[in-house]
Amino acid sequence: MTIFLILAPYGAFATLMLVASTTISLAAAAAVSLATVALDIVRGRSIKLLPSASAVVFAGVAAYLNLVDPGFVGSKAKLAVDSGIFVASLGSMLIRRPFTLQYALESVPAETAAMPGFLRANYIITSAWTVAALLMMVSNMAVLYVPGLPIWLSLAVAFAARNSAVVFTKWYPHYRRLKLGAPPSNALPQAR
Repeated sequence: MTIFLILAPYGAFATLMLVASTTISLAAAAAVSLATVALDIVRGRSIKLLPSASAVVFAGVAAYLNLVDPGFVGSKAKLAVDSGIFVASLGSMLIRRPFTLQYALESVPAETAAMPGFLRANYIITSAWTVAALLMMVSNMAVLYVPGLPIWLSLAVAFAARNSAVVFTKWYPHYRRLKLGAPPSNALPQAR
């Protein structure tokens, strides 16, 4: 469920870009980002960096498009969004608070969070998301600045990068548990 909420604004943006204007797509994505922030507040959880930054990025790009440069559409808007998320993701690591840490601290027991490799694992997972954002930026730049490249190339790279980061996010904690010798939670027989 958490991955769905994290990706919901981007899914809304990407889907709407296929059928609606860039402004509507950006506004809807900003609204979905704000809804995820509101959901955390209602549930009594901390306000997360990623949905907050996403709301700012989507709203900022929409404002720029409408107030400064009406020609800032399509791949330019996608590049701006991917760049904003790249900066937020990389920035979270530079300030020593990888954005995945906020989610992880709310979903694992305190003894797991106190383990020596816990913070390092969050840096690694956040790095995977940062690389995914970088790949999406590069693919958008290629479509913008290399004549003749098809737009579907950018969509394919975005799909592959984002899905790879999702799979890695789910796989890596399990791998760490196996590497450290602790059995996965579902490996023990259930008491009857």
